[in-house]
Amino acid sequence: MIRKIINNQTKTVTGAAIVIGAASFVSKIMAVARDRIFAHQFGADEVLDIYFAAFRIPDTVYNLLVIGALSAGFIPVFTKLVVKDRQEAWKITNSMINIIGLSIIGICTILYFFTPQLVKIIVPGFGPEEIKQTVMLTRIMFLSPFLLGLSSVISGALQSLKSFFVYSLTPIMYNFGIIFGALALVPFFGIKGLAFGVIIGAILHLTIQLPTIVHHGFKYKFIFNLKNKHVKEIGKLMIPRTMGLAVHQVNWLVMTMLASTLAAGSIAVFNYANNLQFFPVSIIGISFALAAFPTLSKLAAEGNIKKISLQISGAVRQILFFIIPIMVIFMLLRAQIVRIVLGTGQFDWQDTILTMNTLAFFALSLFAQCIIPLLARGFYALHDTWTPFFIGIISAIVNIVLGVLLKQYLGVVGLAFALSISMIIQLVLLWVLLRIKIGGLNELSILQSIYKISIAAIVMALVIQLIKPPLADMVNMTKFWGILIQGMISGAIGTLIYLSICYILKLKEIKLLSSSMKKKFLRVKNVQGEVGSADEI
Repeated sequence: MIRKIINNQTKTVTGAAIVIGAASFVSKIMAVARDRIFAHQFGADEVLDIYFAAFRIPDTVYNLLVIGALSAGFIPVFTKLVVKDRQEAWKITNSMINIIGLSIIGICTILYFFTPQLVKIIVPGFGPEEIKQTVMLTRIMFLSPFLLGLSSVISGALQSLKSFFVYSLTPIMYNFGIIFGALALVPFFGIKGLAFGVIIGAILHLTIQLPTIVHHGFKYKFIFNLKNKHVKEIGKLMIPRTMGLAVHQVNWLVMTMLASTLAAGSIAVFNYANNLQFFPVSIIGISFALAAFPTLSKLAAEGNIKKISLQISGAVRQILFFIIPIMVIFMLLRAQIVRIVLGTGQFDWQDTILTMNTLAFFALSLFAQCIIPLLARGFYALHDTWTPFFIGIISAIVNIVLGVLLKQYLGVVGLAFALSISMIIQLVLLWVLLRIKIGGLNELSILQSIYKISIAAIVMALVIQLIKPPLADMVNMTKFWGILIQGMISGAIGTLIYLSICYILKLKEIKLLSSSMKKKFLRVKNVQGEVGSADEI
């Protein structure tokens, strides 16, 4: 029974999104627990500034060498090959494992020796001791891109085979490793325990997938064939995607640099708020993009442009149905969210104010952040990786320029505001150019859904605002449970109002959700639904 569940292949995009979204929800709950542990032990001070800053270089290596190759190149090529020639598909998988693995070893070895110089550039506001500790953690974490690189190639194959269940467990295992490091290793190794936890998480990320990929027929072989036409095709497709990710990574590096020049703890506050707002982005936006990509790639290979348009349009409507009420909750209950998740130990009220204000400005662009991964994959499925790259450059430039300007007046909050503006601009540009490319995205249907969703969301917001004060009078708002009860009841009643109005207005998306849930959980083998979806770890 367990083996059957683990090796199950999801038949539809919506069903796949439910699987990924559910696992992502569990993963993000663990991420929330992780951040709460961090907040309790360290608050928002220089210790976590060091930890988050140390992530930047290893994370950049992983994103440039792995994510670009997989999302833009490997998955479309593997998806096409696995239907025509399964053995060749496994040969390409082995080639990519070896090429990526050896490339990461070589690059991280070089970067290991230049880490002190790089860290000084990334965090110019750090003192000598902080730089020394950042260098130490960075060097330990250079092992994580290698492990995650190997794991992500396997993840790409599992996504292409629509074996989403095990793939969806990988971030859960990764967060488990980090939590283990924070709780069990920090008492013995100090701040190095956090870095060791990252390595343990990466090991678990890899090993959880091995039984399933073997079940599908994979056998490891040392194949290193750069001349293979399919490897060349992956390389060709990944170049602009990798360049786009380079722009994205430079963007985050600059944000880290700017935050390091602000008050101590600003990097931690920025990351805390970003982690909170990325919770719904991961569960909704990325889940739908990941689930939709194999389907979009298949439709593109068949030349079925009209159906690509319908898939993307359907996925956008589903995303908006989920994310707009969450935006309302994040804006109106941001103080409750921050206090419930992070309000413990060393995390004081000043940390709460900074984090909740930063979260509010992040929340302004949640809808854009959720739709962007889907639109980008629409381009990738059509083998156009250059357009998202150039749009990414424009978005990054806007973000950096606005970040420099706004941090002078708003501090770390200004960095979040700058990012939100740049994300909305990126969404608009992607939408316009994809529309030109495929001849429309069924906008009338989307606007009809937005109209109904907006009515429901406005009523929801009014209800939440009205019931917050009387609930606050009924509980002790200086205690965790009081804040939790007020926030949960306000959010739950608001959500019920939202869903009820959507049902009364006969919104298609709520009917599709109900249908998909029934098919997924009551008749797993016979799912026959339709509609689109999501991306990235």
